[in-house]
Amino acid sequence: MTEPAEKNAMPSPQLFFETINAYQRTAALKAALELEIFSAIGGGADTAPELAKRCGVSDRGVRILCDYLTVIGFLTKEGSRYALTPDSAAFLDRRSPHYMGGAVRFLGSAGLTDCFSDVAACVRKGGTVQSDSGSIAPENPIWVDFARSMEGTMMLPAEVIAQVLNAEHAGACKVLDIAAGHGRFGITLAKHNPHAEVVAADWHNVLEVAKENARAAGVAERYRTLPGSAFDVEFDTGYNIVLITNFLHHFDVPTIEGFLRKVHASLAPGGRAVVLEFIPDENRVSPPVAAQFAMMMLCSTPLGDAYTFAEYQHMFKNAGFASLEMHPVPPTYFRLVIAQA
Repeated sequence: MTEPAEKNAMPSPQLFFETINAYQRTAALKAALELEIFSAIGGGADTAPELAKRCGVSDRGVRILCDYLTVIGFLTKEGSRYALTPDSAAFLDRRSPHYMGGAVRFLGSAGLTDCFSDVAACVRKGGTVQSDSGSIAPENPIWVDFARSMEGTMMLPAEVIAQVLNAEHAGACKVLDIAAGHGRFGITLAKHNPHAEVVAADWHNVLEVAKENARAAGVAERYRTLPGSAFDVEFDTGYNIVLITNFLHHFDVPTIEGFLRKVHASLAPGGRAVVLEFIPDENRVSPPVAAQFAMMMLCSTPLGDAYTFAEYQHMFKNAGFASLEMHPVPPTYFRLVIAQA
């Protein structure tokens, strides 16, 4: 990201051109992932001719693409040889256990990008101009894409949640995973705690993905599903943990407070609601990724937002929760909120 101009410095059009041409960055990254450029470089093919042979592309094309990726910070270059940056090695080389390249399927999908086709109209309206409530329409197939492609990006947050909750020593535990998606959060708790029983709530089509992942993780016998809208289905009671990950930002404050009352009623005495969210600072412009997420909610939902911790404190208090604490989730851009019933 371009640094703001120093006081008294000459004005520069650099930020304008970088921003208006930002679609090229997205397209180049998608191409590199499709061609498996990062994996090829990580595997030792580090010159344009070697990459052309390995990836089945032209010398000229791969040289220009890799130079561009070097300029925008995904690669380094010394002489004619390219190398992965630490971030690219960790998240874009398919052999890495933290590979996130699959997220392109969801983040670059038409279901999301079309929401930004007329941002001015969204600003005038104060919400999405897409039909059927945007991304939160019932049974929206975009959430199957989310479940299929975003699991890799949630591995680290899921492990952080398990650590913060001391899952390995929690003993018998009843867990409700709301808007479970791929199921990674509940599955991770079940893997850390052999006494945890998990109920995953989401749309029926999405839960098929979660069930596949539970079987692959060896926890299917302690994993059941609850299909339907999280606002309509009966949660049952006595849960020790209720996971609410990447969900609350889709809705307005009154809707969230009503939903949290339902969550509170489902918890056992002393139970905890665990929220993973994009939470900006009180100034709403930092940290950058969390602050920018509000624009995603403006254009893709009727009334969603990126809420501050103070706003969450108010909402949880109104829903009957006794206390609230926030934890960082390094090295990700999420923050973790734990509310005590």
